[in-house]
Amino acid sequence: MNYNIALLKGDGIGPEIVDSAVRVLEAIGKKYGHVFKFTPYLIGGAALDSVGVPLPEETVKGCLASDSVLLGAVGGPKWDTLPGNMRPEKALLGIRSAMELFTNLRPAKLYPALKGDCPLREDIVAGGFDIMIVRELTGGIYFGDRGMREGKYGEEAYDTECYSRFEIERIARVAFDTAMKRDKRVVSIDKANVLDTSRLWRKTVHEIAEEYPKVECTDMLVDNAAMQLVRNPAQFDVIVTTNMFGDILSDEASQITGSIGMLPSASLGTTSRGLYEPIHGSAPDIAGKNIANPIATILSAAMMLRYSFSLAKEADDIVNAVDKVLNDGYRTADIAHGKEALSTVEMTDRIIECL
Repeated sequence: MNYNIALLKGDGIGPEIVDSAVRVLEAIGKKYGHVFKFTPYLIGGAALDSVGVPLPEETVKGCLASDSVLLGAVGGPKWDTLPGNMRPEKALLGIRSAMELFTNLRPAKLYPALKGDCPLREDIVAGGFDIMIVRELTGGIYFGDRGMREGKYGEEAYDTECYSRFEIERIARVAFDTAMKRDKRVVSIDKANVLDTSRLWRKTVHEIAEEYPKVECTDMLVDNAAMQLVRNPAQFDVIVTTNMFGDILSDEASQITGSIGMLPSASLGTTSRGLYEPIHGSAPDIAGKNIANPIATILSAAMMLRYSFSLAKEADDIVNAVDKVLNDGYRTADIAHGKEALSTVEMTDRIIECL
């Protein structure tokens, strides 16, 4: 099979970690007879420096013409003083919108080899955990009406949360379809004791749950969910929630895995084309030093194989290679904790050897 992949390397460590993922994809392609064609496009600060905008039209067209997209990271202090509509991070919302990506899949898995890095007590995580957070990506408060106005106490700002039944139905189906391939359990997280949007969310999720009788569906208020993630993370299989709640809870889940440098993500829409990226930032302080952890980006590439190209065996090979490298004791600087650390390139070499 032949696949066209758009590369958005971005800023900071983005080019280094994307290059690592490309090497792994080339290795898996050679093993299974696939051909991956990679086309780079500008995004974020790199695009600002080159053409004056964070998301050039050429980049949008290139991504829409590709079979899928692999993204590194964007942003950095160099561009922090720019107005909001010109910040590198604005490109992320723009490309997600242009590609009509309404689902964010964010796995949070505790690797047995890294159990000691988890900040939770050993007895809490003795059996490990493997959570998939399904976050609605294009609705809610981040996309609602907003503005500034004069109020009762002077100047005030407002941001509006709004969800339609259609938006809730489609993200709920993604969550239940995902659960059918896992442990068949969905926890829907909302704030139905306060918010009307959450009451519609809960009602709609329950209606969709009737289409999936094999999946256990329960509800949890978001404040309780935040507590339960650190009290007993193993109770969760698939979590489905709104844009803002998902943004917050997925970051919390990433921290209890022990290293943000290990976690991939996928943003998906109605077509097979997706946007795949590590959840960490651009880390400009270590850019160009060949010490960044490439595993999150490599695992993002594995998610691309699984969700966009339906190459489950190839994806499993990459995941198993990462597992073996970690079990063999290899570490990058962020997870070495005083032990010998491999460089970005060396860690990628070890993973490719395991393939």
